[in-house]
Amino acid sequence: MPRGRIAIDATQCKGCSVCAEACPKACIARSTEINQLGYFYALFASSDCTACGLCFYVCPEPGAITVYKERKP
Repeated sequence: MPRGRIAIDATQCKGCSVCAEACPKACIARSTEINQLGYFYALFASSDCTACGLCFYVCPEPGAITVYKERKP
């Protein structure tokens, strides 16, 4: 059962891939398409996310990544 997920705003991502490098579960991939800024943006690409928040903290673009922690039933 997934413990968390993230949402990445492709319109704010500048494709630096720092979030992907920081993710301990390799949940972030690089898009094969470019955004309106001309960058290959980051994508949430795995259900292994633990909502640790590392991607959020290393991202240089405020508001580009939102972390959601799943509540226990």
